[in-house]
Amino acid sequence: MYRTAFRNVWAHKGRLLMTMLAVLLGTAFVAGTLIFSDSIRQSLDDSMSGSHSRISVQITDTTADPSSRAGNNSGALSPLTESTVRRIAALPGTRSVRGTVTGFAGLSDPHGDLIGSLGNTQGANWVPSANGEDPEFPMAQGTGPTSAGTIAVDSRTARDNNFKIGNTVRVAVNGPVLQMTVTGIFTTDDPHVKAGGSLVLFDTATAQRLYLQTGRYNSIQVVAASGTSQDELRGEVLKVVPDSGNITVKTGAQLDADRAAQSRSSMSGVRNVLLAFAGIALFVGVFLISNTFTMLIAQRTRELALLRAIGATRRQITNAVLLEGLLVGITASAAGLVAGIGIGAALQGLTGSMGSQISTSTLVVSPATVLITLLTGVTVTVLAALLPGLRASRVAPVAALRSDDTPATRKSLVVRNSIGGTLAGIGLTLVLWGAGRGGSAGNLLVAAGAVGTLVGVFVLTPALSRPAIALVGPLYTRLFGISGTLARQNAVRNPRRTAATASALTVGVTLISALTVIGGSVTHAIDEQVTQNMRADYAVSALLSLPIAPTLLPAIARTPGVAAYSALDDQQLRTDGKELPVTGVDATSFDQLIAPTMVSGSTGTLQQGQILVDQDRAANNHWSVGDTVPVTYPDGSGSRLTIGGTYRNSAVLGSVLMSESVLSPHTTTPFYSTVLVKGATGATASLQQALKASTGNNPLINVRTKQQMRDHFSKQINLTLYAMYALLAMAVIIAALGVVNTLAMSILERRREIGMLRAVGLSRNAVKRMVKLESVLIASFGAMLGIAVGGFLAWACVRLLRNAMTGLTTVYPLGQFAAYVAGAALVGLLAALWPARRAARLNVLDSIKTD
Repeated sequence: MYRTAFRNVWAHKGRLLMTMLAVLLGTAFVAGTLIFSDSIRQSLDDSMSGSHSRISVQITDTTADPSSRAGNNSGALSPLTESTVRRIAALPGTRSVRGTVTGFAGLSDPHGDLIGSLGNTQGANWVPSANGEDPEFPMAQGTGPTSAGTIAVDSRTARDNNFKIGNTVRVAVNGPVLQMTVTGIFTTDDPHVKAGGSLVLFDTATAQRLYLQTGRYNSIQVVAASGTSQDELRGEVLKVVPDSGNITVKTGAQLDADRAAQSRSSMSGVRNVLLAFAGIALFVGVFLISNTFTMLIAQRTRELALLRAIGATRRQITNAVLLEGLLVGITASAAGLVAGIGIGAALQGLTGSMGSQISTSTLVVSPATVLITLLTGVTVTVLAALLPGLRASRVAPVAALRSDDTPATRKSLVVRNSIGGTLAGIGLTLVLWGAGRGGSAGNLLVAAGAVGTLVGVFVLTPALSRPAIALVGPLYTRLFGISGTLARQNAVRNPRRTAATASALTVGVTLISALTVIGGSVTHAIDEQVTQNMRADYAVSALLSLPIAPTLLPAIARTPGVAAYSALDDQQLRTDGKELPVTGVDATSFDQLIAPTMVSGSTGTLQQGQILVDQDRAANNHWSVGDTVPVTYPDGSGSRLTIGGTYRNSAVLGSVLMSESVLSPHTTTPFYSTVLVKGATGATASLQQALKASTGNNPLINVRTKQQMRDHFSKQINLTLYAMYALLAMAVIIAALGVVNTLAMSILERRREIGMLRAVGLSRNAVKRMVKLESVLIASFGAMLGIAVGGFLAWACVRLLRNAMTGLTTVYPLGQFAAYVAGAALVGLLAALWPARRAARLNVLDSIKTD
């Protein structure tokens, strides 16, 4: 039997080609993802290795962590001051100490454009020792920055942009653009620079003015004296650092471990997403594999019956089919591993072309990647061949005497439909229950129901295909004559085969349709909120969530044509031991700029020193109009605030609004996330340009109209959707291969039929048309089924999201749905070109006498 299995694989290698290609593509996706993530992680580890070798202990203010690029919006000052540095320097275990200030800096090239991608350039302070040198940043040329108008840049950035000592460059943070003179070019092993970023050094006073406040630091780095261990020094430091919950004290070893964990975490999310889409592609491939083996078993019915007649047991027949699947899986998985190495290299190249240099290391092909790839491909193939193998074992020996295939029994179809109906019914019930319940429990119910619904629909597809295809039967006959009639009859002749072929496309279209509906619904809700809640003509904001510098507000106010403006000051208060995010606004101009949808109370209460709260926060805290809320301000003072009104949740408004005149006296640092502007004559191009000029034409600051704000949100959502569509493309390709394979193998089954049709006068072109129309019909059915399922599941997801986004309603883009059906029909048409040509070229006499 094993020799028979080997011979069958070799004899049907052409028919198994598409199956092997499907497994190859799926496993290549898996291998490429694992290789890419392992390689990038290794590159990150290499770039960060030794980055803390000169640091024994580091004290960090987490509220001023520059990695967030948002700065400190709690309103509290960094507790790390010059006196903290002096106290640490006086410790017996300290050899040297340096206070550091870091943040984002937008460095322009000689043409005035930003260098690298957004967020790719960091700023820091230069800390010279007694000999005038900073050991962290040794100067290769020139000297370090010593005054407010000077900077130093890293050697790679200087080389790539032809910066020379004495050049004047533009540097932007969150205020007017700075004109700085390059006084030094330095070398560094900073991991950010090693990973492809740029670094700009300021003198300490300038860095503190730009990122914090004079005399304050983001972190303090300490080097231990000889004979003092890192842990011993940490124990000493803990006794003199400020008592604050936002201060962390870690050894160099702990910092290295944190860096390694961060690099693993940063790649795990990307890898999991890519593997999820690889799993979808393999799931689609299961339909192709199972369909192929089912058709091969049907074509070899007499052969299998003969084996049974001469003594082969059912187990031997099943094992022989599984062995064929094993051989296919091993061969295709090995080829997929080789292709995955190419995919991993291509992804690294793509990463490098986007400005990162972390992809220059050697590809990492670990033994785990090889094992996972091979096991995945073999397991999927063998499991997909299991059901056809069991069916093969049930072939009766008497079937060797029959000249035709035995169709599926009515009983088997009834059992299948009963199982499918039960699963689909349970799934639909869970989805409806979860969508109505909401919350985390609702999420789980909808997720479980979605799986049940999908599986149930797949099982029911043979029963659904007959009535669906019958509906277009008259249209096919009227448009395409006898070819249309034959195409329809062929599509419904074997509903299981039609279902398996269509289901592969259904998976991809279901996901694409669901994503489209969710994305369109969120975009529509944001559009509505921007339109309804914003009366301002412009919103001035900085990129990367940086705050607008307070020094820009007078310039914006003085801009000709500005009728009213208000900065939105985002701060963190505390109430009952919990954080309370609030937004300070100009109460006098509030009604000219913002129009919240009020549920109770009035916006006029802002001028009376009261606050406005959104519905969700009020409900969660059992607040109502007239209640007073005890709060603690960032400066430590306390007060009681009266609720003057509640409004519907909005993505463009904060959860609590209050007058800036009440808030600002109790904060230490303003955090102006946005400045809203109302034009005297509305939105005009000249006013927009004047506002941009008032910021010093800072490339990090945007001046957007309401329409541009809507376009900005839409672009972000669309970019996410396009990325997911691209990842789903592999599943669609495999589904198309399934159509090709099914049609090609069905041509072999129907050689005698096609020969008879040709003998009674059907032309070659009519045969081609018949095969193409059958393929288009099956593909279109799969797409429409996917749209129906995807639209329903998207509705449930939107219902769940309504708790987080007020005004969210389900929007069905019918035009895009029509495009998806047309696209699926085109895929079916292209997939049928080769099988149709092959069918038309069959020899009439040879086909008629086929056994």
